[in-house]
Parts: sequence; structure tokens; C-alpha cells
Amino acid sequence: MMTEEPANLAQSAALKLSQMSERTKQLGTAIQDPDRQRRIILVIVCIALLLDNMLYMVIVPIIPDYLEELQGRAQSAVVHTNSTNSTISKTPKVNIDLQIGVLFASKAILQLLINPLSGTFIDRVGYDIPLFIGLSVMFLSTLIFAFAENYATLFLARSMQGLGSAFADTSGIAMIADKYTEEAERSRALGIALAFISFGSLVAPPFGGVLYEFAGKRVPFLVLACICLADAVLCLTVLKPFSNRERENMPVGTPIYKLMIDPYIAVVAGALTTCNIPLAFLEPTIANWMEETMQASQWEIGMTWLPAFFPHVLGVYVTVKLAAKYPHLQWFYGAIGMVFIGASSCTVPACKNFGELMIPLCGICFGIALVDTALLPTLGFLVDVRHVSVYGSVYAIADISYCVAYALGPVVAGQIVHDLGFVQLNLGMGLANVLYAPALLLLKNVSQLKPSFSERNMLLEDGTTGLYDTIKMEEREKKRKGLCTTIDENGIDTFAQRSYSEEESSGGEYA
Repeated sequence: MMTEEPANLAQSAALKLSQMSERTKQLGTAIQDPDRQRRIILVIVCIALLLDNMLYMVIVPIIPDYLEELQGRAQSAVVHTNSTNSTISKTPKVNIDLQIGVLFASKAILQLLINPLSGTFIDRVGYDIPLFIGLSVMFLSTLIFAFAENYATLFLARSMQGLGSAFADTSGIAMIADKYTEEAERSRALGIALAFISFGSLVAPPFGGVLYEFAGKRVPFLVLACICLADAVLCLTVLKPFSNRERENMPVGTPIYKLMIDPYIAVVAGALTTCNIPLAFLEPTIANWMEETMQASQWEIGMTWLPAFFPHVLGVYVTVKLAAKYPHLQWFYGAIGMVFIGASSCTVPACKNFGELMIPLCGICFGIALVDTALLPTLGFLVDVRHVSVYGSVYAIADISYCVAYALGPVVAGQIVHDLGFVQLNLGMGLANVLYAPALLLLKNVSQLKPSFSERNMLLEDGTTGLYDTIKMEEREKKRKGLCTTIDENGIDTFAQRSYSEEESSGGEYA
């Protein structure tokens, strides 16, 4: 009996190991399925964007109080060591405000500087390695935030987050555009990503404030660090960034400086910057204005932006649905969004209480959802029809557009309020959005740039009639728009104008 029990245990252990091995194989097979892999990639990217925006906004209720506590400790130490100095006074509040503004802006400024380099790097090596690098850097910056005990360390952590975001955000959005090649699918996938961005930005202040008050400074950052580590492990497991050899055959993307001088891309970038200015400028200034004009409590200030998440998701949903039915009107949806933002921004100073303030803030976020959801897929489409279908640099330009607004916001907005007033700030932002909306008319004819017969459509419709077509079909399934097309002076794909017989004649050479 004694010898049978170890034998039974060994058999059961071997059976469980074989079952685990079989399940691992099944999981690996499931991951290789293109549709499931695209969904997993979308989940990885959405978590990365959620984390980045939560880390960006979670410090809003934490840092002001924490910096005051640090200064209180420093003053106590000075008083303790030099008790004979009777001229010691409390550090002026303006110094704390300046520190907060610089700390908030440091992330966007470094991200702004790194993005041109990260976009080119992404175009060279693919999307998976930069995504993993970005997640790793964000994980380290979050840990530093958790254990920082002075302003210099907080500044280092904030700057590191900008470095990680320059890689993770750009490569994540570019990967979605690369995997979802159909316009309707691309709009839907980017809309989901934007919903996670808004959720992270709007839920982070209440999340950080509650955990900071009841559990201490480190807990919110440690929670975000754990989620970031899990997402990095998922990225390493599913995408296998360091074992992928397809990047050796990637087409050479258009340089970022050439994309920047493309008039259509420049118009889109300007719209993305302008529409995000109200949000970027209000976040550091609205709390003081609420305290002064409506004597708002701390919980009201913390909950100011949270209801705006729902109209933002509604705006994403509406734009995705409309774009699926009327894709040629993307410019119009963006223009309507900018008018919404402008009108809502102008009505913010007229609000007298917390309930009234929710309405224009919801309008601003609804308008931003319209602009972002309409114009981000347009960037991918412009690259497809006017350049090479490699998306790192073009979405680095989009990230630069956001960073311009968020780099200026914490530094410039407070000075504008001090010199001109809160009312003039909002009127100026609203007027800028309304005046920029007509510029999107320049995108009216973008949909006509779409080639009538692309190589991909021809192969799908006519079937694989030769070795050349078969190889090309397999490459298209693997790389999703991996071939470069030639663009004529009118922006039309001339590859589709070549005769099918010419392709057949070149099949022998290719073989």
C-alpha cells in the first residue's frame, strides 16, 4: 500500500502536466489565429494607453498636498537645526504652484522631444519592441513615483514617464492602424483605444485621491505598477518582440519631416493640438477658479471631470457609427467637434455652481471625442494613399500634437489667468477652436484619393492565378499592407493602373 500511493501521485502529476502542456499548445494555436491575435494586441495597447493616462492624471490630487508636506518637513528640519533664526517663514505658495506646473509639464515636454526619434525608430524596427520598451520604462517610472521622497526624484519619475509614453503610445496606436487595415475596423479599434484614454484620464483623479487619503501615497502607484508589469509580460508572451523576424522585410517608411510638410497631415495635426488646448489649459487652472468663485469642496473638484467620461464615450460611438456609413465625411465630424469644444469652452466662466459646470465640461469632452475619433483614422488613411503604409512616424506626429497642448498647459495657462483672467482664457480657447474648424474643409476631398483598385483588392477578388500572386497573397496575410505603392502627382496609386498581364510576366523573375 505504501508503494502504491507514490505511484498514484506520480501518475496524477504526470497527467496534470500533460493536460497543462496540451492547454498551452491550444493557447499557442489560438494566439496564432489572426483575428484573435488582433484582439489580444488591441487589449495590450488599450491597457498601455489606460495606464499612461492614469499615471498622468493620478498625481493631480496627490502632488499638491505631498509637495506641501515635503516643504513642511524641510522647514521643520531648518527650524530644528537653526533655532536662533527668527526670520524663517513659510515658503510662498507661488513656489509650490511653479513646482507643480513644471512637474506636470515635464512629461509632455520630454515626450515632445523624444517623439520624432521614437517615430523613426518604430518605422525601422517594427511596433512590438518599442511597445515593450515603453511599458518597461513606464513600470520603472511608476515605481520611482511610489518611493520618491523629494522633488528631484518626482521630476525624474515624471520625465521617465514621458520617455516611456513616447514609445508605448506611438507604437500602440501605430500597431492598431497596421493590424486593422479596413477603414471601418480601424475607426472602431482606434475608437476603443480613445475610450480607454479618456477613461484613464477621467477616473485617475478620484482613484488617486481616495487611495492617497485612506492608504497613503505609495498604494495608487504600486497598483498601477503591477498592472503595467502584467501588460509588459503579456506583450512579451504574445508578441514575442525579440524573436520576430518579419521586420527584416518591412518596407521603408516615409521620413517624419516629409510627413510633417504634407498639407493634409499638417491640417490634422493642427486640429488635434487646438482641440486639446481647452482640456490641457483647464486642468491646472479650474480647481483654483472653483475655490474662488463657487467655494467648491475638495470632493467636488476631484469629481469635476468624471461625468465627462460618458459623453466622451458617446462621441466615440457616434463617430464610429457615422464613419462606417459615411466615411467621406470624417472632416465634417471633426469640424462639428471643434465647434462643440469652442461653444462649451466659452460657457465655462458663466457657470455658478458645480452642477452647471458639468455641462460645458461634458461638451468639451464630447467634442474632443468627435475630433480624435474622426481624424486619427484619417492619418492612417493619408499614409496609405499618399506615402508608405508604415505608421510609426505619422502617429508620432499625432502624439507631438497632443504634447504641444499638454506641455504649454501647466506652464502657460496659469500665467494667462494671472495676467488676463479666467474668462479671457476660456474665450480665447473657444474662439481658436471655432476659427480652426473651417480649415478642415481642406480634407473634404481626401476620400477621393483612395485608389479604385489596389493590389490587395485585385488579389482578393480574382484569386491566386500564379506563383507571384500566391506569394503576394501570403505576404499580405502575414504583414498586413507590407508593400510600398507608387503615388503619382495626383495622389493616386499607380500600382493599380498596371495591367494584370504585366504582373504575370514578372512572375517568373520573382520565382
